[in-house]
Amino acid sequence: MNRKKKALPILKNITITDCAAEGKSLARITIPAHDGQTEDTQMVVFVPYCVPGDVVDLQVRRKKHSFMEAEVVRFNKYSNVREKPFCEHFGICGGCKWQNLPYEAQLAMKQKQVYDQLTRIGHLQLPQPGSTDGRGVSFLPILGSVKTKEYRNKLDFGASNRRYLTKEEIESGREFQRDALGFHITGAFDKILPINCCHLMDNLQNEIRNEIFKYAVANNISFFDLRAQTGLLRDVMIRNSNTGEWMVLIQFHFEEEDSQQKSFALLKHIADKFQQISSLLWVDNQKCNDTFGDLEIQLYSGKDHIYETMENLCFKVGPKSFYQTNTEQAYLLYSVVRKFAFGTDNDDFKTKTQPTVYDLYTGTGTIANFVASRASKVIGIEYVPEAIEDAKVNSEVNHINNTFFYAGDMKDILTDDFIAAHGRPDIIITDPPRAGMHPDVVQTILRAAPMRIVYVSCNPATQARDLELLCSQYRICKVQPVDMFPHTPHVENVVLLEQNS
Repeated sequence: MNRKKKALPILKNITITDCAAEGKSLARITIPAHDGQTEDTQMVVFVPYCVPGDVVDLQVRRKKHSFMEAEVVRFNKYSNVREKPFCEHFGICGGCKWQNLPYEAQLAMKQKQVYDQLTRIGHLQLPQPGSTDGRGVSFLPILGSVKTKEYRNKLDFGASNRRYLTKEEIESGREFQRDALGFHITGAFDKILPINCCHLMDNLQNEIRNEIFKYAVANNISFFDLRAQTGLLRDVMIRNSNTGEWMVLIQFHFEEEDSQQKSFALLKHIADKFQQISSLLWVDNQKCNDTFGDLEIQLYSGKDHIYETMENLCFKVGPKSFYQTNTEQAYLLYSVVRKFAFGTDNDDFKTKTQPTVYDLYTGTGTIANFVASRASKVIGIEYVPEAIEDAKVNSEVNHINNTFFYAGDMKDILTDDFIAAHGRPDIIITDPPRAGMHPDVVQTILRAAPMRIVYVSCNPATQARDLELLCSQYRICKVQPVDMFPHTPHVENVVLLEQNS
């Protein structure tokens, strides 16, 4: 006979005390001793969509030995620091989990997150944020985003014939349009939340997305079924740039004789209606996932790329290219990288007049080209071949002739033999993906022994792990958090390391 699961409790009048990882908030509760225990138990409860100071009743959804996860069933008192969310989709979409927190408070939480992860995971000795310790190590104040709305230059939307329905919609008993174009719902891979208005990008993206949806419904274009792997309209990617250009890539899933005809009719409608689109692309994706890095992109109209500018440089961005999604903040981030790498007139660091620089995980060569004027040569390495080709074009467009780019897996390319052939780096700049650097890459960097390492990270947790290894031969000099994504818990962090003397 199956044992009946014990009902999870409701916690009354709980005060939210802090923010936690993944955009959640937390409370600390005391559970009185019971069942023979001699001491009370201290428990952390993680709660979404709350801010410190909220007093709430919570329904526990998951209970472990040292923590619980819960959701709010009633607000008894709202916090004095609570901000009114500006988006109609807040609380369902899951993208901007901190819209209810004032921006200055968001920055404080992100700065604390970086400090906590570097010290707790990496066991690094750092001064408190905003200060310098007796060793000369500086933890600089976080750099807030220039824009807090419409700051993104790229958004991806999924299409599905399984529209996500909220609890209230289900309980209403009404019939709803089940096709949807919008964002994936966490924990429901096959369901899409229809998005009417997203404030993260210029409003034209809302007009384009909504028109694609409207046309598809009116013309009986089937929406993709992620479980059955059927349906024509699959995904939409929209990019724009600070040059005023717009790129739209629509993923289709051809399966019927008239699939291409219907697809081209949709593309023509969008091209005719939105003259602002300078690059209209499409791809037939027959895979089980929506990635298209290994697929051939087809051009419908315009160019197969757009351009971004930074200072006096121009960068080509294709549909597969990685480019920081907050253009204005990217300039601040790269300025920090350049300053850390080469120092300033008032900096104690004395580098060679024209050092050799390695730019690891170079993407489309943005950082490599951004710092090239200060280097004798820059070696850029990146996994994606198309990105490397864009990086080479970016150097050509900007008349830069001292950059050299190589495609391949970092741990396979960056070897002792590679360094012997291309010259030992004086400076290494590394900007790895969220997973951080492979241990073999860290060891190769240590053997290469550059004078300086500038480590850019979108995940301070894996950065902390790598820094602990690097600190066997290096010391941390400066830490600079940079907020690239307002209203989310994500934060970039730049760390400067110098060789131990």
